[in-house]
Amino acid sequence: MRRRTLDALLTTGGLIVAAVLLVVGGLMTWASSFVDNEVHSQLSAQHITFPAKGSEQLNDPLVKPYLEQYAGQQLTTGAQAKAWADHYIKVHLDESTGGKTYSELSAAARANPDDPKAKAMVDLAFKGETLRGLLLNAYAFGTMGTIAMYAAWVSFIGAAAMLVLALLGFRHLRRVPVEEEVGHGSRHTAVKPAIA
Repeated sequence: MRRRTLDALLTTGGLIVAAVLLVVGGLMTWASSFVDNEVHSQLSAQHITFPAKGSEQLNDPLVKPYLEQYAGQQLTTGAQAKAWADHYIKVHLDESTGGKTYSELSAAARANPDDPKAKAMVDLAFKGETLRGLLLNAYAFGTMGTIAMYAAWVSFIGAAAMLVLALLGFRHLRRVPVEEEVGHGSRHTAVKPAIA
């Protein structure tokens, strides 16, 4: 095979890889933007606001270290949703239910169906755990959006690198003699066998 043919194939392959990486980067950028917009709009619609700085709610040592950075802000991001779910809702649910889960409270309520307090605790746990789950889903999707953004950056960097290599390949292609074969370059001289 001629060296120029191989170089042309490899260089063209590099251009194709660069184009694919550009498409992947564009799709990942779109995915990241879509997820971020959806998470923001869905969370904003809930009108959840973190307690103000210095408020009694933020003085709780189980809450303060996690929520103080968001004091007074509206909940609009996945990271904020996780903080609210794990360090506000869960803390208050644990206080109200004695740390019992929905399934534990439900089992107790089924064992004593005439106890209105047990039924109320089941309702409270169900609502609290459902809200926590929804907020944690927003956090998960927000994290996927961030990962998609990083993947887009890597794809664009890879595309740029492949494009530079392809351009260098085309430049090199012009310097290779037309008749040069792969493995038998013009710089190699054939060794003649010695005659005995």
